Amino acid sequence: MGIEPVDVLLAGLGAIALGAGVLVVSTRHIVRAGLWLVVALGATAGLYLVLSAELVAWVQVLLYVGAVVVLLLFAVMLTRAPIGASPDLDRPRWAGLLVGGGAGVGLAALLIDAYRWSRVPLPPGTGATEIGTEVFRTWVLPFEVLSVLLLAALIGAIVLSRPDIGAADTETGRREG
Repeated sequence: MGIEPVDVLLAGLGAIALGAGVLVVSTRHIVRAGLWLVVALGATAGLYLVLSAELVAWVQVLLYVGAVVVLLLFAVMLTRAPIGASPDLDRPRWAGLLVGGGAGVGLAALLIDAYRWSRVPLPPGTGATEIGTEVFRTWVLPFEVLSVLLLAALIGAIVLSRPDIGAADTETGRREG
């Protein structure tokens, strides 16, 4: 039983996800943290692809990489939040590293003990084709309602963050926009 290419790929993607995750929480610039989050979530999607969970991988890319990270970056840009290092956030990192490292070691020990590297057979009907068919036949209406709700939330966020939209012109009394 030697090391297979899939094992190397899993280890590589796991290392990329772990390294990018550490950079997400350790970088001082929020925009760079958002971009490292894209790398971490993309590596996680790659892990799902290697594990033959194609649907979960593409949902990961579409929802997390495509929507959540873009929402985070838009929120930073539209709120005009200060970008860069902040003096009130310069606290000792050793406590955070100690707690994070302890939690990581504890979680790794728990997972290793729970699974012991065993393979779990999947029940039939759990492939990407079957799940996609079920989503777009049975759940198409809630899927579309959710997309309209997300669009309304995005438009509302833009309107709330831009006070100049819909404001009355003080000289003419006419509304802009």
